[in-house]
Amino acid sequence: MKNLRCIASDLDGTLLPPKSPPPAEIFPLIDTMHARGITFTPASGRQLPNLKKLFEPALDKIAIIAENGGLCWMGGEIIYCNPTPAEDVLYALDIIKREKDLFPLCSGVDCAFYDSDDARFESVLLRSYTCAKKVDDLAAAVKNNTILKISVWDKLPAAEHAAGVLIPKIKGLRTKVSGYDWIDVCTESANKGEALKALLDKLGATRAQCVAFGDHMNDLEMLQVSGQAYVTANGFPELKKNIGNIIPSNAEMGVIQKIKELL
Repeated sequence: MKNLRCIASDLDGTLLPPKSPPPAEIFPLIDTMHARGITFTPASGRQLPNLKKLFEPALDKIAIIAENGGLCWMGGEIIYCNPTPAEDVLYALDIIKREKDLFPLCSGVDCAFYDSDDARFESVLLRSYTCAKKVDDLAAAVKNNTILKISVWDKLPAAEHAAGVLIPKIKGLRTKVSGYDWIDVCTESANKGEALKALLDKLGATRAQCVAFGDHMNDLEMLQVSGQAYVTANGFPELKKNIGNIIPSNAEMGVIQKIKELL
């Protein structure tokens, strides 16, 4: 593809093989992209510290979209940030905490905060978060920190459980399934697409010069913003229906295959 300036990819279910770190093949590809003036951009619901750790060997060559578009980082600084107002976070928390088997985590810029004693939930956090602090007063943590979103872990499949109970009840906020057992709540204007538009502006690039990859509905706006968009074969059926361009699954490293073709 000529004049390509940015390649953005979701991680879990898209670039990353199941339960695995970034494939080793991505790092020499990042070197190639950087040499050709293409900014590779991991775009994830994960927190910024975790993404920096995953891509530590290449931080001087990439941009990062974290917290499902709550912020964008490049060149050692945050170039875009769209937090959720504290009053909206507290409103949503009140609804979430009334429901069974749902566990909220309030994601700040550098760390996330939770107050649950559930052992399974804490085990998930240990695997997925570089910084997650248990607090006695979650409301106080919300008031004293910039909160980008609420990540809600569901003991059941989120599309079947959390989506059904939270989306009808939480008004005026964006509530989207972000993974098999996660649903995110944030300000309505925060999504990966808005963060990607801010990045493209910073790069002086157009949407036509961008390619994006995703697997779930929290990737939709990012895929719509991009000149070319692809969904992995394991992706959410509704997303595949909306986007249409299907590549091999994350287990088959479909994103790696397609990037090689594009380069």
